[in-house]
Amino acid sequence: MYDPSQLRTFLAVAQTLSFTQAARRLGLRQSTVSQHVRRLEAATGRQLFLRDTHAVELTEDGEAMLGFARRIVEVHEQATAFFTGTRLRGRLRFGASEDFVLTRLTDILEAFRHDHPEVDLELTVELSGTLHEQLAAGKLDLVLAKRRPNGPRGQPVWHDRLVWIGAERLRLDPDRPVPLIAYPPPGITRARALEALDRQSRPWRIACTSASLNGLLAAARAGLGVMAHARGLIPPGLTLVPERAGLPDLGEVDFVLLHGPRPTPAKGAADALAAAILAGGDRLHRGRS
Repeated sequence: MYDPSQLRTFLAVAQTLSFTQAARRLGLRQSTVSQHVRRLEAATGRQLFLRDTHAVELTEDGEAMLGFARRIVEVHEQATAFFTGTRLRGRLRFGASEDFVLTRLTDILEAFRHDHPEVDLELTVELSGTLHEQLAAGKLDLVLAKRRPNGPRGQPVWHDRLVWIGAERLRLDPDRPVPLIAYPPPGITRARALEALDRQSRPWRIACTSASLNGLLAAARAGLGVMAHARGLIPPGLTLVPERAGLPDLGEVDFVLLHGPRPTPAKGAADALAAAILAGGDRLHRGRS
């Protein structure tokens, strides 16, 4: 029998690929996280992670454990809620970044609605920057978005790199400004792209701007330019821009869950949805459609 607390720790490490970030997410000491993983590995008789001082990676057995762990944790939480008589009710205002509209977030939300039918879930899909503003203004209860530079840390869902993507046939002329496809302000990826190009003193021009991810993807697939995007969320029909194009490094990005700054009647529902997203976070980028 596998301990659900150890499985939750395993999922947190698997999603962040960091014992430090997993400890921060779970509110545990890093030594406790390591202990949970060791005990789970002892229980399975398999090594679940390859780890050294620089990196953490799932082994083949660790990849297999992901699905089992997620299902065990979900069933455990459902049983606990049923037998304790917990019934969540009320309105939950949830905001998700445009980056997630092509992922399996909908599966997580559907399962949440099934488990908590008396919660009125209101979904807002917006730019990460806009969601941060709405959360601060008290217009949302929970947000899943990119972390702002120097902003609240939030609960890490996963860590990724920002990369340049475009149509496979796209060729950039080094003597002409970089054609950029970007969200309007206050888009976080837009700001990062412009800052990186300016640091390189690389001329640029806006080839397309849209608040809709589908609009940006249509422009990129048509070969109008390049866009900054999370490596783990690259949509079909687009590819990494080759290094020979000489575009600057965009750095890393954290995707986090943020709760509203003030307690609200939706706190219980927000905590439950946050737990569901954290438990199934690997599906957001591993199992995207």
